[in-house]
Amino acid sequence: MSSGLPHPEMNPIVACTISRDVTTFDLLIEDMEAALGESWGDLGFAEALAFFGQPEADALQFVALALDSGDEDNLVLMVEIITQAKARGIGVILIAEDVTPASLHQLLRQGADEFVPYPLPENELQSAIQRLNAPEPEAEPVPRNTHQLKSGNSREGAVIVVHGLAGGVGSTTTAVNLAWELAAIGDQGQPSVCLIDLDLQYGSVATYLDLPRRETVLEMLSDTESMDEEIFGQALLSFEDKLQVLTAPTDMVPLDLVTPEDIERLISLARSHFDFVVIDMPSTLVQWSETVLQAAHVYFALLELDMRSAQNALRLKRALQSEDLPFQKLRFALNRAPKFTDLSGKSRVKRMAESLGISIDLQFPDGGKPVMQGCDHGLPLAYSAAKNPLRKEIAKLAQSLHDLGRSEAEAA
Repeated sequence: MSSGLPHPEMNPIVACTISRDVTTFDLLIEDMEAALGESWGDLGFAEALAFFGQPEADALQFVALALDSGDEDNLVLMVEIITQAKARGIGVILIAEDVTPASLHQLLRQGADEFVPYPLPENELQSAIQRLNAPEPEAEPVPRNTHQLKSGNSREGAVIVVHGLAGGVGSTTTAVNLAWELAAIGDQGQPSVCLIDLDLQYGSVATYLDLPRRETVLEMLSDTESMDEEIFGQALLSFEDKLQVLTAPTDMVPLDLVTPEDIERLISLARSHFDFVVIDMPSTLVQWSETVLQAAHVYFALLELDMRSAQNALRLKRALQSEDLPFQKLRFALNRAPKFTDLSGKSRVKRMAESLGISIDLQFPDGGKPVMQGCDHGLPLAYSAAKNPLRKEIAKLAQSLHDLGRSEAEAA
């Protein structure tokens, strides 16, 4: 072991142990000699801070800060040692014996790179050194959108909106599976579909399709005035080479981050490149909710057979009618609807619709546990539970929307 400050004629010191008394860590001495031979030194706590300021410290690759329960009173000094080492690009391996979790947590938060308990497990110090010396992993390439957007497209895609009137009614599940069923219709000539998650805070479309969230989305939404086909295309992710997805941003952002003008530009650009644009909305009404409502060709409002859904549906109806907004665009869909043989449940649905003065146009059956399991695995029901009754109803809806869109296109 090389002790104290290095001499010019010696091999350069590439590492140092820092401790109150290194002889109390005899296993550390053995492992340092095994890993580095004579190219390491030993310093006390106070000596370490002085040594960091000397030219010889430039060759240091890492320090092994060794402490036990008797050193916890000097935690401020330990923190300063770690801070000074990191400021000079020196790695820090923390060697601790009988130190409280709170102290370890504080030291690791200050920048310690590795933690090894004492007595040292076999070869663990060598492994920690190797991890410190390992090159930084290359950043993963940004996933490219396989659907290259072409400038000058003049499609006028249909906008389909899904809005849950209460938490947990299944709006995102419906939006994701409806978008996928539309994208997978037929073997040839499949419609192009874009799924947009506008629930900027709690959007889970990315989770339900096992797609990464990317910073590009927030950058694009923050400056839609400069958004073009290339920027929009880079923000999209492809699922199974059929469905293009604009996920919610990586971090939770305010719902008023975007303006009605931003949303109008986004929908307009998406419509010009896709046959169907499916939008998953937040349950909260915001300043740009009207923009989406006005742009929608079909606006599905999902609810359940419970009091909260009924009250929220009534509130939404009053809000839209008081502002003279197109309430007639809403198509109310009941999720987890009673079974065909449940006459009592059917009667409750009828009374609910009559009391609210609405028409419940769609009734989706309860798909049970396979629905949530599919969502957790990041797969549409067509993959995870193809025979699920909920999947069958959503597939029927997708087919009817596709047929309607095709007939209108032929008529035009």
